[in-house]
Amino acid sequence: MRHPHLKQRFPSLGEPPGSLLPEGNPPPALSRISLIEYDAAQCRETVFDSLQQGLEYQPQLPMLWLNVYGLTDPALLQAIGQRFRLHPLVLEDILNSRQRPKLDDYGDYLFIATRVYRYQGDNQYLRPDQVYLVIGSNFVLSFQSQPLGVFGMLRERLVQGRGQLRQLGADYLAYSMLDAIIDDYFGVIDDFNARVEQLDKLVLASRDRFVLARIQRLKQDAMRLRRSLVPLREVLNVLTRGEHAQFQHGTMLYLRDAFDHTLHLIESLESAREVISGLLELYMSAQSNRLNVQMRVLTVITIIFMPLTLIAGIYGMNFDNMPELHWHYGYYAIIGLMLLIAVVLGLLFWRRRWL
Repeated sequence: MRHPHLKQRFPSLGEPPGSLLPEGNPPPALSRISLIEYDAAQCRETVFDSLQQGLEYQPQLPMLWLNVYGLTDPALLQAIGQRFRLHPLVLEDILNSRQRPKLDDYGDYLFIATRVYRYQGDNQYLRPDQVYLVIGSNFVLSFQSQPLGVFGMLRERLVQGRGQLRQLGADYLAYSMLDAIIDDYFGVIDDFNARVEQLDKLVLASRDRFVLARIQRLKQDAMRLRRSLVPLREVLNVLTRGEHAQFQHGTMLYLRDAFDHTLHLIESLESAREVISGLLELYMSAQSNRLNVQMRVLTVITIIFMPLTLIAGIYGMNFDNMPELHWHYGYYAIIGLMLLIAVVLGLLFWRRRWL
C-alpha cells in the first residue's frame, strides 16, 4: 500500500469489498441490543443480554424495530446481517464511522446512512455521530455508536401507544426516525445560531485574541453541518418521489413535510454562514481601524515632539557665540517655549479630532 499510515485510521482500505473491519480506534464498549415488536393493539420490548439470546428469540408480533448501540463488534453485525439477509456492503458501511448521508436501495430493503451532531466538552466542540437505518417491509433496524437520545421520545410514543405509530406500518416508523433526526438538527442549529449571535456582540467590543479562532471554528462547524444536511435533503427528495416500495403512498405526505424541514434548516444555516463571513470581514476591518487609530496617536505624539527635539538639538550644540546660553532666564524661556509649542499642537490635533 502506498500510504501505510492511512491503514491505521482506515483498516478497510485495500481490503475486499464487504470486509467487516471497524475503522479508527473505537472505544471499548459493550453492544446493547433491544427489540420492539408491536401491532395495532400491543407493544413489547426485549433487551438481549447476549448475542446468542438474540439469535434464539422468535418475535411474536408482526412489526419489528431492532436497535443496536455500539458498532465495534463485527461478529454481532455479521449475525444480524445473516438474520435479516443484509448485503455485506451494508454491514461494511455500518462499521464505517465516517459515512456520508446517503440512500441505497437493495430491493427488499433500503439502507439510509445519516449523521447527527452535538456540542460536547468544555470547549463545546461539534462532535458527529453516525445513525444507520435499514428499512424493510415489516422491520426497521437502527444502528448507533452510542445511546444518543435521538429516538427517546419516539420509543415512548410507541410503547405508550400515542399517535399513529402502532396503526401504520414500518415505513411510518422509518419516517418518524428521520423526523426525529431532523428535529435534533433544529436543536443543534439553534445552539449554533446562539454562538454566532454571541460572537457578533464580541467582535467590536472585545479585544480577545481568540475571537478570530472562534470565528474560524464556527466556519468549520457550518461547513460540517452543511455537508450532512445537503445529502440528507437529497435522501428525502428521493424518497418523496415514491419510487421505493417500502414507503406507502400515505407516508409520502409526511416525507414531504420532513423534506420542507430540511430546507428550512439549510436556509437557516446559510443565513448563519453569511453572518459568519460578515463577522470575519468586520473583525478584520475593526482590527485595521484599531491599528490606524494607534498609528495616528503615535504620529501625533511624534509630531508634537519633533519641534521640541529640534529646539533641544539647537541649544545642545557646543558653540561659544550663543547669546541665550549666557542669559540668566534662558533655560526657563526655552522650557516655556517648548511647553507652549506642545500645548498649541495638542489643542490643534484635539480640535481636528486626531486625539
